Amino acid sequence: MKHFQQSPTDPAFVQNPYPFYDSVRAAGDLFYWDDYQMVCAVSHEAVSALLKDRRLGREIPPEKATPIPPHLKPFYDIDAHSMLELEAPRHKRLRSLVLRAFTSRRIASLAGDIEELSNELIDRFPDEPFDLIDAFCRPIPVVVICRLLGVPEDRADDLLRWSNDMVAMYQARRTREVEDAAAKASTEFREFIVGYIEARRKAPANDLLSELIAAEEEGEKLSTDELVTTVILLLNAGHEATVHTMGNGVKTMLERGVTEITDASVEEIIRFDPPLHMFTRWVYEDITVFGHELKRGQMFGCLLGAANRDPAAYTDPNTFDPERKGPTNTSFGGGIHFCVGAPLARLELKVAMGVLFDRLPALKLAGEPQYANVFHFHGLDSLMVTKG
Repeated sequence: MKHFQQSPTDPAFVQNPYPFYDSVRAAGDLFYWDDYQMVCAVSHEAVSALLKDRRLGREIPPEKATPIPPHLKPFYDIDAHSMLELEAPRHKRLRSLVLRAFTSRRIASLAGDIEELSNELIDRFPDEPFDLIDAFCRPIPVVVICRLLGVPEDRADDLLRWSNDMVAMYQARRTREVEDAAAKASTEFREFIVGYIEARRKAPANDLLSELIAAEEEGEKLSTDELVTTVILLLNAGHEATVHTMGNGVKTMLERGVTEITDASVEEIIRFDPPLHMFTRWVYEDITVFGHELKRGQMFGCLLGAANRDPAAYTDPNTFDPERKGPTNTSFGGGIHFCVGAPLARLELKVAMGVLFDRLPALKLAGEPQYANVFHFHGLDSLMVTKG
């Protein structure tokens, strides 16, 4: 297996990681990333297969577990109940309960809200250059999640702050300052959600939180801790990813003069420049995959952004083709951890971006877009535009 070095905090890499992906993919399906001290899958075939391989998973093997530092206990108390970090049988139980509430009918019913909100935000756009991330991409997912859960929209700024501080724990530039902010956000977020859970237990409403409380599978319900974590996961994962996908997508379309939003163009946006580039897993038994041996206890990385640009899977993969046909992209993960919020993300992208380009067909860039200095995530710091 070939070794490669590439600092995940290098500014040039952060702005454009795709050349590195191309170089390592040329060496095979798997490579060893020295900076992470970790084997990574880089081809579409390998990433797709290993995301579904039950011999790997998200839950830390017992022998690899380390004591949690006291200052991070609030964060990991929430993380401990996340279905994103669990395997069967607990993962199956949690996911089944969440899917009973997070139905396709409930998601589809949000289309009108997304369209109305998009129009309201566009009505407020100034005539001079402005940041589309702050003015449009960031508010839509958090307001939609607030309406879906039944929590006040006037707390959106708090939810955004808590979400950003917690999600920063998964970035390559993690520091003690980032950890302290995540712990503080976890404590405040939990207190906020617990209050609404208690209120909904006494007086259920027509919202997702009430449905989650009522959901039952073979006599099992979500505990308060599980409810808290599930609500936070829905906000953190759904909001963070959709903001970046929408911003990256608008940037890509404006750079190429594309304005039509269809189901196919939404899938191409999700493939071409996804918001999450690495999904890590643990190896649960000694195995041989794609000609290489992996040992129990190894951490393993699936490079989603690299898989989506694999020329073995997609013709001219570095070209944005709004009518592209091809295999399913890996941006939402795969297997039992396939993103539960994928249908909502697709709906938000199609409706919101459709309204944006219908209302403002002359929208154009007003500066060189810059990606935020983070990895594994890949999203814009800002997207300065004019209405044209």
